[in-house]
Amino acid sequence: MLVLTPRKSRPVMRPPIGVPVGLERATAWSWRFLVIAGAAAVGVFVVIQLSFLVVPLLVAVLLAALAAPLFIGLRVLKFPRWLATLTTVVAFIGVVTGLVWLVVGELVQGWGSLRDRTILAYDDFVVYLLASPLEVSEAQLNGWFQSFIVEADIDSTWVVSGALSVSSSVGSWLVGAGIAIFALIFFIHDGERIWGYLTTWFPKAARPAVLGSGLAGWNTLLSYVKVQVFVAFVDAVGIGLGAFFLGLPLVAPIAIAVFLGAFVPIVGGTVAGALAVLVALVYEGPVSALIMLIIVLGVQQIEGQILQPLVMGAAVKIHPLAVVLAVAGGGYLAGLPGVLFAVPVVAFVNVVVSYLAHASWRSDPVALAVDETDTGR
Repeated sequence: MLVLTPRKSRPVMRPPIGVPVGLERATAWSWRFLVIAGAAAVGVFVVIQLSFLVVPLLVAVLLAALAAPLFIGLRVLKFPRWLATLTTVVAFIGVVTGLVWLVVGELVQGWGSLRDRTILAYDDFVVYLLASPLEVSEAQLNGWFQSFIVEADIDSTWVVSGALSVSSSVGSWLVGAGIAIFALIFFIHDGERIWGYLTTWFPKAARPAVLGSGLAGWNTLLSYVKVQVFVAFVDAVGIGLGAFFLGLPLVAPIAIAVFLGAFVPIVGGTVAGALAVLVALVYEGPVSALIMLIIVLGVQQIEGQILQPLVMGAAVKIHPLAVVLAVAGGGYLAGLPGVLFAVPVVAFVNVVVSYLAHASWRSDPVALAVDETDTGR
């Protein structure tokens, strides 16, 4: 005989006497928010302490996303994995090195002319000031120059400390570049297996969600780098054409420098465009420099107001305002690395959170196919 027993009702938690229900709920949300904020603060602290390792790894991830289409294309052509990896890495490093070498080589080759024109432009500027209605004397100019040196504290100690700082920075950059290249090779060759192995660190029931959210975030990074290449190309063409029509020398190095600098969102292209303004000032005078400055600022306005917020925002599925705020906040918190990684990190986190919130892995065949034996390989 089946006897049905009544289910025990769960006790209803009521706020203490005299505490409003709204305040009780606000308190419950507040302490949870504080726990999350504390965990995030600890995570940020750890990342800052390990920045010498984290930054090269993040650079390697972005470079792997940039090189992924070539690797995938070679695999489609039935290249063995090791040969596809080797070809991708060699081609990618060769292209980047060639572009940098072209810029540096042209600048070194034209350095003598650039130096002479700079000295001549400075002398012309001094002559202009002496003959101007401002009635500036040569003694005043020398006094201003000496005051600048004193205010800037430029002496032998400054030079020595600056040289030591540069040598230390170069050493750190070389170590970071080595880590990034080493990680890039393995990210290209074994990226899927590495991520599959990392999913084994989670409980088995959570592995489909972790695997699927990671793949969704990776696809967003692929979209990000494709759009960033397009934005960099637009910047390079716009500023390069401006330099060409003004009749400036070093047009190709200027365009390539802008293209490479544009991979730092919003500010990179502007900094690289300063080279074009300097060349225009030295070779053609202040009027051409002013026109070149207007061209650089115009191109950057198109990037900052249209391409970055709208095109980039649509590609990475975040609001244009979030793109601008992410870059500003990243620069404030972490300087240049923060500006470089702000948009891809925000895009990745946004897609992962959305994927998990909508339980998208339940209808994702790739995520559901995860198996312990496969992910552990």
